[in-house]
Amino acid sequence: MTAAPRLYVDSADLDQVRELLTDSLVHGVTTNPTILERGGRRVAEIPDLYARWVEQGAQEVFFQTWGEDPATLLRNAEKIVSLGDKVAVKVPATHAGFTASRELVSSGATVLVTAVYSVAQALAASAYGAHYIAPYLGRLRDSGRDGTALIAEMQAVCAGSQTEVLAASLRSPADLVELRHHGVSYFTAAPEVIKAMLADDISDSSAADFEAAIARISD
Repeated sequence: MTAAPRLYVDSADLDQVRELLTDSLVHGVTTNPTILERGGRRVAEIPDLYARWVEQGAQEVFFQTWGEDPATLLRNAEKIVSLGDKVAVKVPATHAGFTASRELVSSGATVLVTAVYSVAQALAASAYGAHYIAPYLGRLRDSGRDGTALIAEMQAVCAGSQTEVLAASLRSPADLVELRHHGVSYFTAAPEVIKAMLADDISDSSAADFEAAIARISD
């Protein structure tokens, strides 16, 4: 049975994230080093970001560990895990990353294997017990591959396991709708994409008509 859809915001823009969290429009926040840098955040701020976003209503917050070997990845992941019970560790889909993710899963951490670009990687992450994988739709398409078809295959090979596909690099609401038709339930997108999901010109026009009508019939 397909899980209910779940939305995350992929950003470190404090104002944008706060708005979506406090309005209960997203389940949580996903980040990676590139997103933190783009938002003007430093590694030293990760504990404060976690506390801030949980206080604002995040049910799950993702930070990515770093390092070129399993030992370093694990050492930095332990700092992330220690932040609290609503944190999830992102681990890159590399040989070292898969080794570290296996250890983290065994220790009880919530693990997402990120930047998954092949179905075989998705299958490996599922076999190792990762809770999530993050394929990047936009980047798959940029590389000339059929991103939708590949993510649909990833969804299929993860079926029946504890591993959920958390689709990333989504550039329009249509991307989320298309992947949902293929059984994907978890999505992370930039604030502007999340907000675009909530709007339609005809809906806005209808709402304006309703407000005009209520003004005419009110005392």
